[in-house]
Amino acid sequence: MASAAEQLAANLNFDAFRKATELHKRIWFTLWALIVYRLGTYIPIPGIDPVAFQQAFSGQAKGILGMFNMFSGGAVERMAIFALNVMPYISASIIVQLLGTVYPPWEKLRKEGGEAGRKTLNQYTRYLTVALAVFQSFGIAAGLSQSPGLVENPGIFFIVSTVVTLTGGTMFLMWLGEQITSRGVGNGISLLIFAGIVAVLPQYLFQALELTRTGSMNSGTLFLMIVLVIAVTVAIVFMERSQRRLLVQYPKRQVGNRMFGGDTSFLPLKINTSGVIPPIFASSLLLLPATVMGFAATANLPEWLQWLPLAVGQLQHGQPLFMVLYGALIIFFCFFYTSVVFNP
Repeated sequence: MASAAEQLAANLNFDAFRKATELHKRIWFTLWALIVYRLGTYIPIPGIDPVAFQQAFSGQAKGILGMFNMFSGGAVERMAIFALNVMPYISASIIVQLLGTVYPPWEKLRKEGGEAGRKTLNQYTRYLTVALAVFQSFGIAAGLSQSPGLVENPGIFFIVSTVVTLTGGTMFLMWLGEQITSRGVGNGISLLIFAGIVAVLPQYLFQALELTRTGSMNSGTLFLMIVLVIAVTVAIVFMERSQRRLLVQYPKRQVGNRMFGGDTSFLPLKINTSGVIPPIFASSLLLLPATVMGFAATANLPEWLQWLPLAVGQLQHGQPLFMVLYGALIIFFCFFYTSVVFNP
């Protein structure tokens, strides 16, 4: 369903855009909300040494943590108050949607509850987001406390303050995303993730230009990369706007001596029904091993679980297993999300 801003902009030209004050307000609200989000990614959590953490993170930047740092717009690298980003909310959405297909009371709410049922499921998603954010932030806080030199005063006070800060940051971003959806241009959660990814693009571009200047990379390779980025962007936009039109034939009917009906129309179905939801869901689920590592660092695991930190560590460092799991989860969520849409 199109958002209010999309409906306003559907048939808008430049002359009409100047007069669309409501659309202007929505755009300005969205911009200010994204600015607030970006400012929060530069505020470190209390009690951490940013310089020491930056040095420790640099050794893990090429693995899975680097990918999550990109999704958060550099918040993980700075261990900011928005380091968890909206990933707990995405994970909660996954769980609620999965239970909505197998748990009878929630399935009834999803299918027969209407608007009230949808609001109830959204409320369950918020509650589960809090629980997941507390779980993940506690794992991060415990792992940081056990790392020498990263925390100025490790202890229970640091753990509690970190859990409250990271959980509060996630809940604020969830609220901010909902505000962008209702008062901005729509798709608030996706816009927050998009803003985090776009924010690090200038850094990557500068690094590519610097490598070209120093001779580590030739100009032909840089040109090929730029062409590839443009081609991929065009292909993504093309697939996103593509439709499969199902023919709808209306029967003819006779009223008196006159014949009515017999018209044809079509039902537009998006080719990419699930959009960016599957990659986001897959990335969110793969964040859980990082949390497990935080708990493993603070606990004496039994012998039969000694393999767990090693396996999780290999996954974090970007082993081929990660790419296989990532691709498999994307395929699964594409199938799951599309089946939910076409079998409500």
